[in-house]
Amino acid sequence: MTYHPKSDFIATMIERGFLADCTDYQGLDEALISGVQTAYIGYDATAQSLHVGHLMNIMVLRWLQKTGHKPITLMGGGTTKVGDPSFRSDERPLLGPEQIDANIAGMKQVFAKYLSYDDSETGALMLNNAEWLDSLNYLDFLRDIGRHFSVNRMLSFESVKSRLDREQSLSFLEFNYMILQAYDFLELNRRYGCVLQMGGSDQWGNIVNGIDLTRRVLDHEIYGLTTPLLTTSDGRKMGKSQGGAVWLNGDMLSAYEFWQFWRNTTDADVGRFLKIFTELPVDECDRMGAMAGSEINEAKIRLANEVTTLLHGAEAAATAEATAREVFEKGGVGGDLPTLTLSADELGDGMSIVQIIVKSGLAKSGKEAKRLIAENGAKLDDAPLTDAGLMIDAGALSSPIKLSAGKKRHALVQLG
Repeated sequence: MTYHPKSDFIATMIERGFLADCTDYQGLDEALISGVQTAYIGYDATAQSLHVGHLMNIMVLRWLQKTGHKPITLMGGGTTKVGDPSFRSDERPLLGPEQIDANIAGMKQVFAKYLSYDDSETGALMLNNAEWLDSLNYLDFLRDIGRHFSVNRMLSFESVKSRLDREQSLSFLEFNYMILQAYDFLELNRRYGCVLQMGGSDQWGNIVNGIDLTRRVLDHEIYGLTTPLLTTSDGRKMGKSQGGAVWLNGDMLSAYEFWQFWRNTTDADVGRFLKIFTELPVDECDRMGAMAGSEINEAKIRLANEVTTLLHGAEAAATAEATAREVFEKGGVGGDLPTLTLSADELGDGMSIVQIIVKSGLAKSGKEAKRLIAENGAKLDDAPLTDAGLMIDAGALSSPIKLSAGKKRHALVQLG
C-alpha cells in the first residue's frame, strides 16, 4: 500500500500487520488527526468466554486507545438472538436471554484486562445492542430502515452468496442479521458519535451496509476498517489447538495451558505473532522472528511471556515459564501443569490408562488415546507407554503420575 498515514493509529495498523482493508484510508486518517474519534467492534455472546481468535481485534482496540482514541466494545445481546450467518454452513443455535447475559458477563472479564473503562475522553465504553434492538417496533423499523436495503445487493455479498451457491438454506431470520448490524452502526453514530466500525475481513459486507445506512439516514461520513483473517503458517485457523478452542477466561483454560499454546508457535509465525499479539517494538519483533536454531525457542518463550502477561499478569507468566522449564528441561513435575483429580469412588478397583488419557484432556476419544500409545506418542512419568490395556489403581496413584502426549502436552493425575 503506497498511502503514508499521518495518524499514529493507522501507522500502527499497517506496521504491525493489522490492516486488511479500509473504506477510505485518507478520510479516516484525516479524522483521526483532527481529534479523539470513537470506534467499535461488535461481539456476539455465543460463548462464555472469548478465545484466541478474538485476540487480534482486542489488540486493535487496545492500540486505538493507546493512540488517543475511544474504543467501544459492543456486546450483541440483541443480535445474538438472531445469529450471524457470515460464512457459516448452518444456522447458529439460538440462545435464551439468561444464557446470553451469562456469556456477556464472562466476556467482560477479558476486555477489562486490555482496555481502560473510565470516564476520561478516551475511556472505553461497554455497550449492549439489546438497549436499542429489544424495543424496536417492527413496522416502524421496516418503514424507516428496511427501505434503504436492496435485496439484490445483499444477495451479492460473499457471506450470503457462498451459502446460496452451496444450495444451503438461509433463513429470513439470518437474512435480517446484516440489517440489524447495520442499524447498530447507525445507532452508535447517533448516540455516541462513533465514526468507525472495525472487525475481521469476513465482516466487510456487514460494515459497508452500516456505512451506507448511516449516510442515507443521517448524512454522516463514517468509516470501516477490517483486519486479516488470521491463519497459522500451516494454514490452520488461529485460535484452535488440539484440545479445542484456546479460551481467554482463566477458569476455562489455565494460564499455563495458555502460555504453552504460544510457546508451541511454529517458527515461521513467531515474528508476525510478536507484532500482532505483543507491544514490543516492531524492529525487536522482526529481529526475534528472524532467529534460527535454539534461539527461536527463546523468542517463543518471550512471545508466550508477553502475551500471557497482558492477559493473566506477569506473575502467572513467570510461573508458567518456570513450570515449563522444570517439565521440559529437567524432566520434573511442574506444580502448574493441568491436573486431573480422581476420587476413590471414580477410580474404584482401577481405571484403564486409555480412559485416564481421555479424562485428562490429552486425547479426545479412546480411539485417539489408543492410537497415541500405538504410535509411541504417550509417556507415563517420562517413560514410553506401550500397553493400552494398563490399569491404574489407587496404589499406582499413591503419588501423582505425569502423562505426556508428544513432547509438548502434559498432565498430572492424582488421587483426591
